Amino acid sequence: MSTAILTHPDCLGHVTPVGHPEQVARLEAILERLKAPEFRELIRAEAPLGREADILRCHPQAYIDRIRDAGPDQGTVPLDADTHMSKGSFAAALRAVGGAARAVDMVLGGEAGNAFVAIRPPGHHAEQAKPMGFCLFGNVAIAAKHALDHHGLNRVAVVDFDVHHGNGTQALLWDEPRVRFVSSHQMPLWPGTGARDERGAHDNIRNIPLAPMTGGAEARDLYEREVFPWLDDFAPELVLVSAGFDAHAADPLAQLMWREEDFAWITGRLCDLAGVHAGGKLVSTLEGGYDLQALAASVAAHVTVLMERSG
Repeated sequence: MSTAILTHPDCLGHVTPVGHPEQVARLEAILERLKAPEFRELIRAEAPLGREADILRCHPQAYIDRIRDAGPDQGTVPLDADTHMSKGSFAAALRAVGGAARAVDMVLGGEAGNAFVAIRPPGHHAEQAKPMGFCLFGNVAIAAKHALDHHGLNRVAVVDFDVHHGNGTQALLWDEPRVRFVSSHQMPLWPGTGARDERGAHDNIRNIPLAPMTGGAEARDLYEREVFPWLDDFAPELVLVSAGFDAHAADPLAQLMWREEDFAWITGRLCDLAGVHAGGKLVSTLEGGYDLQALAASVAAHVTVLMERSG
């Protein structure tokens, strides 16, 4: 078995205003890097359009309709100060949802050992009826609900190492006892949520705030002491990852000091967790990362470990 990568050209059709950090060039840089010979064994698959039934597990119909209708015929329109739509944005958002759900199907169905979903727009800030922080739909939360409801799993772990708190994923999974959600993130930093006392309706959430300038060594220690024992105790049947790479020292939107080797380390430890409890079943979905060179290098490190550990 090997690692699957799921993406779709529609994700390049989500156009943001000039100078916006969540730009088409992010995905282009990633896909170009993953053309290198060392990635030739990847199972390459197209992200399908997300099904409305899956989106409805996390978002109401009125919200889906509002996002569908918000796309302009030309140019871009703001949904808030940070989140914009172009003509192709709704299709891209459906590919993001569909890619995450299809990756779950592939991994749980034995078509791949693990998977990386290279999509945009990202999803971990989108709340039930509110687009936020470049995000339209809660891609990873929807994938978790798909695994639980469609595949009949009982325990899914979701780990978010993006530099910004995964407020949307937290909100969408707050009352879901079948999921344990972990977010490590810089604090203080937008969106301002993610304090340690935010623990979910079933004590199913853990937030790991990191002070500005925190490096990889300190983050690794916190994960070893606080995250992995808690998730080991849960024994997840599937591990989902919100893979944001904006904790990198070069990223312009935050002040953590991670390097590529730190993303490789956490990927390996998440694979360890999946290997012990879930037969290696892990799906990672792209979130943030806004320095193009650092993003491409970090994704390459992440995917390299996934391939090494794909079984």
